[in-house]
Order: sequence, then structure tokens, then C-alpha cells
Amino acid sequence: MGTTAIFGAGVMGETLLSGLLRSGRPAADIVITEKRADHAATLRERYGVRVLGNAEAAQIADVLVLVVKPQDMDGLLSEIRDHIAPGNLVVSLAAGIPTAYLESRLPEGSSVVRVMPNTPALVDQGMAAVSPGRNCTQAHLAEAESLLASCGKVVQVAEKHQDAITAISGSGPAYIFYVVESMIEAGVLLGLPRATSTELVVQTLYGAATMLRETGEHPTVLRERVSSPGGTTIAAIRQLEDHKVRAAFMTAMEAAAARSAELAAGLG
Repeated sequence: MGTTAIFGAGVMGETLLSGLLRSGRPAADIVITEKRADHAATLRERYGVRVLGNAEAAQIADVLVLVVKPQDMDGLLSEIRDHIAPGNLVVSLAAGIPTAYLESRLPEGSSVVRVMPNTPALVDQGMAAVSPGRNCTQAHLAEAESLLASCGKVVQVAEKHQDAITAISGSGPAYIFYVVESMIEAGVLLGLPRATSTELVVQTLYGAATMLRETGEHPTVLRERVSSPGGTTIAAIRQLEDHKVRAAFMTAMEAAAARSAELAAGLG
């Protein structure tokens, strides 16, 4: 894979860095850029990687991973575009920025892959969706997928689906945390100590997710097995249906996807 440069070592940039190292990539093959001097020093000491300026990192990299905020992307591209060699791969983890936008600001023919990651990558359980740009080769796409697989699962999607991906898996962990928070509060309302309620809810979530993954059963089937006739579970489900919780989730995710498209359109 040659040298990989990670531009922007915030939460996701550092997550990818640590994932690559855990997967066996030598620290000598990875460089990072980070504008906060104190954080850069911490990363250098913690991971043993080189910390370089943007132009210098672009000059030596074979794979350039852009993990800056969307509003910082133009500035970064202007710094590195003249230092990107033909045949290099550019992987963007910036939310809402289309490959066409990147290609128009990079050297002609640049190979670009767009990625929507998510925060469970922090614990090697990420879900990344990758979309190739118009000049991306199959070899480069496979290279990008291998890069992201260091901290979770990877799926390839057509770029037209990236707004939906953002709404489902990109923002998805926040919805789950929101539900967990609500369930913990319900436990406290019912008289449980907060620590006990938290342990009960988190393990229940973990167990339910593991069942979904390992059994391959449809969630409706698994839910019905818990819902005895006239029992406690179906009484709770009735309340969720009365309050239109299912519809609320669908509406919320539609709003997230619409906002993602809106942000992309605003790039002009």
C-alpha cells in the first residue's frame, strides 16, 4: 500500500490511525498532519508516527486520507493539489462532499473514493460505506476498502445513496444512544439505581445486537418471540405504536438524509 497520509487527526483521523496500526501496518508507513501542536506531539509519542505539514505529507504519500471538517476541505485541497502524483489514491471521509467536487479541485484524472464512516470505528465495530469517483480503479477501490476494514465493516454503494447512508449508519449511533438514554431514565423512574439501570440496558442492547448478527433472523421474528400474548412486552409495544415511534424514526432519518443533500448542494 506504500505510504498512507492522514490529513486531520481529530477523533476519526486518530481512530483510523490506531486501527491501521492494530491491523499490522508499520508506523513507518503512516504519516499524519495535525495543526494543533500539542495534539501532534501527543500523537507522535503515542503512536510513533511522523507528523508533517500538509504539503510535505502529500508529497510522500501514495494514499491520501482526508479527514478534515467539510468547511476546511477547500483550504486543504489548495495546499496539497500540486503535490499529488498521478496514480495516487485520495480517500475523503468528509461528510457531504461529493467525489465530483473533489475531482474538480484535484489534478485531472485523480482517483477519488468517498467514505461515510461512523464512530463505532473507535472500538473496531465501524460501518463504512465507500463510493468510487469516476476515475477510481478497481485496485484503488479495493485499497480504500482494505484501509477502512482496519476498524470495522465496509460496504460499497453507489454515490447517489450516500445521503441515505449518512442518515442510517453515519448518524445512526446517535439514535441508538438516544434510545439507550431513554431506557436508562425509564429504569430510574421505576426505582432502579442508575448504575443498575445502565448495566441492564447496555447489556440488553449488546445482547440484542449480537442476536441479530449471529442468528440472521429478521428483527420482526425476534421481537415476536419476546411478545407473549397478553404479556408485558406487547403492552409496551402497543404504547410505542400508539406514540408512532416507528414513524418518528422514519421521519427523523428522512430529515437527516435531506439535510445531508442540502449541505452537499450548498457547496456549489
